[in-house]
Amino acid sequence: MIFRKKNKTRDIKKQARKSLSGKFAKEKTIYVVDTSAIINKFVSQLVKKGISGKIIIPNVVMAELENLANKGREEGFLGLEEVARFHKLKTQFPIQIYFYGNRANEMQIKFAKSGEIDAIIRDVAIKNKALLITADLVQAKTAQAYNIEVIFLKPKHLPKKKKFLFWRK
Repeated sequence: MIFRKKNKTRDIKKQARKSLSGKFAKEKTIYVVDTSAIINKFVSQLVKKGISGKIIIPNVVMAELENLANKGREEGFLGLEEVARFHKLKTQFPIQIYFYGNRANEMQIKFAKSGEIDAIIRDVAIKNKALLITADLVQAKTAQAYNIEVIFLKPKHLPKKKKFLFWRK
């Protein structure tokens, strides 16, 4: 029974991905990036492939990355390093980096899994008439439902972390 449910979920996700594009039009000049796109290093890859213009990082994304890093999560540190890398990229490529909006409050971070932060990110894309870059399938499909132009890039799965036991003497 569980096996069937996993296959059905996999089929639903596969179907959902079909209507999403990882391609971008070079004439688009305003982009909003979400946390998943930053953590997976997709933004710097797209810059190297030719996107140019204004890249907006919502402050709720920065708050989410900071929260993950404060909890000792690798994704938080990877994301913060990636954002720092953007500043180096802007010296080599025609991009500008902007931080936009309010930071997430405690309630929004607490309910991030329920879509609170994703909704704020979509609002930033709408207000700035921007293309949303994400590696989150649910975020991409929701953005599509709101008629937000979106680039969905499927994330690579990171290997499971090994747990180490440290013995004290």
